[in-house]
Amino acid sequence: MKKILIIGLGLIGGSYARGLTKSGYEVYAIDTNTDTIEYAKEHNIIKDGSNEYDKDFINQFDRIIFALTPHAFTNCIEKYGIFIKDGAIITDVTGVKESVVYEIQDRLKDRVEYIGAHPMAGREVCGIINSDDGIFKGANYIITPTDKNTDEGIAFAREIANALGFRKISILSPKEHDEMIAFLSQLAHCIAVALMTCKDSEHLVDYTGDSFRDLTRIANINENMWTELFLTNKKALIAEIDSFISQMTTLRKFISEDNEEEIKQMMKLSTKRRSYFNNKK
Repeated sequence: MKKILIIGLGLIGGSYARGLTKSGYEVYAIDTNTDTIEYAKEHNIIKDGSNEYDKDFINQFDRIIFALTPHAFTNCIEKYGIFIKDGAIITDVTGVKESVVYEIQDRLKDRVEYIGAHPMAGREVCGIINSDDGIFKGANYIITPTDKNTDEGIAFAREIANALGFRKISILSPKEHDEMIAFLSQLAHCIAVALMTCKDSEHLVDYTGDSFRDLTRIANINENMWTELFLTNKKALIAEIDSFISQMTTLRKFISEDNEEEIKQMMKLSTKRRSYFNNKK
């Protein structure tokens, strides 16, 4: 049995634990919520766990996954990184990389290898009670190595992705990751939030169709986590917001001018680019 420690048993950490247990790993966990640990043990999601960062407990693992938000991850390494066994390899699930990866690698020095990773999967709910490893099936997974990472470290991240059933594994630098995520994930959440806050009517639900529901599904949002992600990746996200505003302004101009041809051209380009996603099903 391969032993692995997961720190943080929220939606993603809990889903990792479920999937890795099913794949034959002996999964242990740390979560500061005692009820979460008890739930995970009772439902055979983990073999055992703790609600404390105990040195002897942490030091027995060669492989650790940190399923925490960026700030919680960096704070955890600052306080408890010394407890990690020399030669261990750790990875994470955080949604931003450039502000996290280099700081943690510098803090751990050459004693422990940290390989950044980001599962492109989730739900509009939280907590281990909502965890489900099915969210990873067919999803994308991004690894963000630096020149400090080894082939063994990258192989560990790939191993986790394969065990959980991700469809596509990509390699990006931390900077490339953050630029891409700003567009693909964070901007999409910004648009959903803006749509739900630009019109005040409790009767919208009585009139809406599927298009509005689809566009605003992710507006049911964890305000603490997503505010942290937006601000941690502020530079890249603002650039994508400005680009979106520019395109929206262009479309507004064509509509105001009754410019049917240019409107249709934008729609044709939109349809063409969306078809790339259809082909990946």
